[in-house]
Amino acid sequence: MDKFKNRLFLVVSVVVLAACEKKAPTSDAYGNFEAREVIVSAEANGKLLVFDVEEGKVLKTNELIGIVDTVQLYLKKKQIEASIGTIGSKTQDVQSQVAVLQEQRRNLVREQKRVKSLLEENAATTKQMDDIDGNIDQIDKQIVATQTKLNTQNQGILSEKEPLKVSIEQINDQLAKSYIRNPLNGTVLTKMAEASEIVNNGKPLYKIADLSNMILRVYVSGNQLAKLKIGQTASVLVDAGNGKVRPMKGKISWISAQAEFTPKTIQTREERVNMVYAVKIQVKNDGTLKIGMPAEVNF
Repeated sequence: MDKFKNRLFLVVSVVVLAACEKKAPTSDAYGNFEAREVIVSAEANGKLLVFDVEEGKVLKTNELIGIVDTVQLYLKKKQIEASIGTIGSKTQDVQSQVAVLQEQRRNLVREQKRVKSLLEENAATTKQMDDIDGNIDQIDKQIVATQTKLNTQNQGILSEKEPLKVSIEQINDQLAKSYIRNPLNGTVLTKMAEASEIVNNGKPLYKIADLSNMILRVYVSGNQLAKLKIGQTASVLVDAGNGKVRPMKGKISWISAQAEFTPKTIQTREERVNMVYAVKIQVKNDGTLKIGMPAEVNF
């Protein structure tokens, strides 16, 4: 009789367990939340005079959050600007030198007219007329030669300005990069520098991420893949405490084109050897989602 009761108890237990397992909800895929993280680095060398960044602080796009010392760059810029100013004083005044020759030519032209009148009255010789014509021709050649020579010299002097102007543009770019501006709306995750530190170009300053839109990365089998497409909506389930889950809306934003082995943190030991495809699902964060938080999804 006792054996019969024990067997009956075992049968009832198995039936109850099977019923519970049958009612237990199962999801199509499992994964963890992540966000697009950006490491902001210094683009200038010098002392970090201002650095208004704290972990957990929300920053806006293009917000000024830091300044690297710009004194040396400013002084270098003023020095180059002074050099450009001295170059202009080295140039020759073409017009003033040509004006002297043109005045000489006008005098010769007046003399030419006088000799021509005398020649008509046989009071001057042909040689006098030829000499004046030759002098005018010589002055004309001198004017052209002087203009060409001085213009060439001035162009050579003024050409020295161009490299200096480029240097000023480079310094202006470095000055602009000395003002550190936040690249995107987001929350500071990690602070990697402090005010008054000496920073170099490329030194990481802080890590930021946009937590308003989270990404749930899950893994699906080849059989599930055929039913999924980018833009498709999905039901995301997150823990709500006390063994309950809270549904949230999501949208598939990316599907891997390559199969991979299931990560060890996902699925059972037997399922880890299966080939799966990674899928990213965008979820609007209501403030409760955190990076690394686990979640389930139903497509």
